[in-house]
Amino acid sequence: MKRFFIVFFFAVLFLGTVFVYTQIMLRIGSGQPPTMMPSEQLADLIVVDKWQRNLSLYDGDTLLKSYRISLGAQPIGHKGQEGDERTPEGAYVIDWRNAKSIAHLSLHISYPNELDRSVAAAKGVSAGGNIMIHGILNGWGWLGGLHRYFDWTNGCIAVTNSEIREIWSMVPNGTPINIY
Repeated sequence: MKRFFIVFFFAVLFLGTVFVYTQIMLRIGSGQPPTMMPSEQLADLIVVDKWQRNLSLYDGDTLLKSYRISLGAQPIGHKGQEGDERTPEGAYVIDWRNAKSIAHLSLHISYPNELDRSVAAAKGVSAGGNIMIHGILNGWGWLGGLHRYFDWTNGCIAVTNSEIREIWSMVPNGTPINIY
């Protein structure tokens, strides 16, 4: 019985430490964002293939870069309401960016659009929002590509911290994003 309490004590101590560490790191922010690439190196389209877990940056018909991604914890189907943990599907744009995100840098996807809002309203639910392309939660960047082994976001598209820095520098606001 004594052994159980010792193990229990250290488990609670460990989990408490992880919780406190995470809460502190979420508030610290992402640091200085990278500068934008020259105009000839910028993407003019983002394509996300949810089935293949792939995000691709294009300049016209030229593939600039491709990244493996994690999605919302319920990745099948279009996002229908707040809290369903689905990543939306359809045509959107990158409409703003957050350098002080709780996940290392983030680019906002213009979900919900008018159709998304009207479908959700007809169901009597909120469509949700704040769908982003982002890095790993602040303080956990050392996980690197390990995050790709499961879908863990609340509907966002996640890449590694080094990848979001590259995407941030190549994707201006107003860039169309097609998610299917």
